[in-house]
Amino acid sequence: MPFHPLRIFALAMAIALGLTACVASTKIVNQWVSPDYTSPRFKKIMVIGVSKQPSIRRTFEDEFVKQLKTAGVEAVPSYLYIPEDGQVDEGRLQAAVKQAGADAVIITRLVRVEKKTEMSPGFYQPAPAFGFYRGYSAAWVGYYEPPRVYQYDVYISETSLYDMNQLVWSGTVETTAPDDINKEIQRYVDTVIDALKSKNLLPAEKTGVMK
Repeated sequence: MPFHPLRIFALAMAIALGLTACVASTKIVNQWVSPDYTSPRFKKIMVIGVSKQPSIRRTFEDEFVKQLKTAGVEAVPSYLYIPEDGQVDEGRLQAAVKQAGADAVIITRLVRVEKKTEMSPGFYQPAPAFGFYRGYSAAWVGYYEPPRVYQYDVYISETSLYDMNQLVWSGTVETTAPDDINKEIQRYVDTVIDALKSKNLLPAEKTGVMK
């Protein structure tokens, strides 16, 4: 039996709503920059990803270092100087920064994970306006698409830039429905780098690796 045009439309709408609810995205929802900071040219930045999973930490730090160098800022991943997993004490961290010759540090940490729920409205084929037989016949072929419920995770994280002990910039980032971890890390770093450029904390144009 051929599909009624309205049924095809309802199915298409349901699919479109489902895809919309599950599309991954990353955005900065809040940021702060020190009004007193006037020296945004760093010699070298150490990137620190706080994660209990070593592979994610290293992948994140490598991506951040790569994009900072592309932006014209020398950078190093912390795992080269702090290879151990887990938290280290303040003296160990300070020594690693000094050993790397860094004059700034970028730290990213996961704050929390929120479970979100969205509902797409149902759809039904209305009865014809005139003629009781049309209403009767439509009841046999009418179509109803019930509401659909979608659940997805939103990761709230924070990235902060320190000029040694002074907080220069901090941003809260929302990552919705992450799927491919490597793509999400790249998207996250892109978002933060763009924010730092907009605040004149990084060169606005890509100038190559700083020597």
